[in-house]
Amino acid sequence: MKAQTGVFGLRLLGTGQALPRREVSTTEVAALCGVNAEVAQNRSGVRVRRWLSEGETVLSLGAEAARAALKAANLNAGDVDVLLNASGSQAQPIPDGGALLARELGLRGKAAYSLHGTCLSFLLALQHAGLLIAGGLAERVLIVSSEAGSKGLNFAQPESSLLIGDGAAAVVLGPAEHEGQGLHAARFETYPEGADHTRIRGGGSLLRPADPQVTPEDFTFDMHGLQVLKLASQVVPGFLERLRPGLSAGLPGIDRVIPHQASLAGLKLMQRGGWPEDRTEVTLTHLGNVIAASLPLTLHQAVSQGRAKRGETLLMVGTGAGLTAGGVIWQL
Repeated sequence: MKAQTGVFGLRLLGTGQALPRREVSTTEVAALCGVNAEVAQNRSGVRVRRWLSEGETVLSLGAEAARAALKAANLNAGDVDVLLNASGSQAQPIPDGGALLARELGLRGKAAYSLHGTCLSFLLALQHAGLLIAGGLAERVLIVSSEAGSKGLNFAQPESSLLIGDGAAAVVLGPAEHEGQGLHAARFETYPEGADHTRIRGGGSLLRPADPQVTPEDFTFDMHGLQVLKLASQVVPGFLERLRPGLSAGLPGIDRVIPHQASLAGLKLMQRGGWPEDRTEVTLTHLGNVIAASLPLTLHQAVSQGRAKRGETLLMVGTGAGLTAGGVIWQL
């Protein structure tokens, strides 16, 4: 994939989040996994995360986050032209999650569909929204990322179980107000030798429910973190240079970094190039890895707490299952 050139005019109109009521400590998860709590926290970098509780679903969280973003933008659901579901967690295989979220929001007669790139789904949707708005196909786009990863954890795999949290975030986007505002660069690269390093095997057509060889573990999250980190360390520096020359060794033209909260080791990998910690936004400690919602949740934190301001340039970047590296450079 070639890197985007030029600017896709785009403006952030509002952000919102929705977090489950239940707060789960690393001590509690470590007990479920049968590992030492202190070691678990030191390795994962997560103190607490949120997990869905009774009455909460991936759809109810997504709708709550969407309503919060719409309120921040002073808009109603009916003002949206396109709803993009950018989530790794599926409520069900069919119909598409976009239709299910549209039903939750009472959005009728508008385009609603999904862009699924696991942890990088939000970045794909952001690029897609830029194309829609710049091409005059939409004026206002709502992106929703909502995750319920706790429902698919395998506690026999502490590495992933200690990382995953639930939550949702949403953004509303519209046309740029001035020249230079919008997406300046976007790039995605996939290295399929990493496809089996992070996966959920069940739920599709390859493993049928009636197959006697299918086990409950086939429907839980399976991750080989060291293999993921090894491959990422090989490909990420070159990827960053192709996104923007100089990014592997600094932050040329970047005011703040919004990274995917993959893991403590993953964040350290992103910072090897000398990125200052005080310009890198972190939510891993108190939210965990919220899959596709991590990026917009971290963006919401930076915007709502005043660390990402209008006119500044953000780097949103990370890796996802596949293995895929993705990044977007965006002037707010």
